[in-house]
Amino acid sequence: MEFPRPLAAPLVVLPIALMQSAVRLMFKSLLKRHPMLFERLGEHKGKRYAFRPTDLPLVFLVEPARPAISLMREPADPRADAVVEGPLFRLLALLEGRCDADALFFSRELTVVGDMEAMLALRNALDGMAIDLPRDLGDAAGPLAPVASRMAAAIRRRALSGETGSWS
Repeated sequence: MEFPRPLAAPLVVLPIALMQSAVRLMFKSLLKRHPMLFERLGEHKGKRYAFRPTDLPLVFLVEPARPAISLMREPADPRADAVVEGPLFRLLALLEGRCDADALFFSRELTVVGDMEAMLALRNALDGMAIDLPRDLGDAAGPLAPVASRMAAAIRRRALSGETGSWS
């Protein structure tokens, strides 16, 4: 499922600083629940990873060594060591380990450019982390956590309907 165009359209005009604040809050919440995530990257911890959702006008740049995340508008050049492109919900499903990355790559639903070893290290670091975005990011919603988690879980179910595979 692609991100709905009517919801993506405002991202062109929303202040990048506002969106980046929200993204950083979610990133911080995720790292709080999974503090060892980037330690599993080994020698690739110093690499920069870009994620380009093909259905959003945004690029996310993750720098595990700092750890930090940056948000920029397309067609930004994030100067990353490895870049993954694909629909937003696919990228999020990969983060959670809910899709087979190899199958998506070979079916051309995902494009990977740059340091393939670094990307494989990231994939292996994510594997077994038990990331559950609705649960993990619910913390950032404070007292609205139960409602936010339920809404996010419903969106995920709809976006990934019928896709329950995992990485091997």
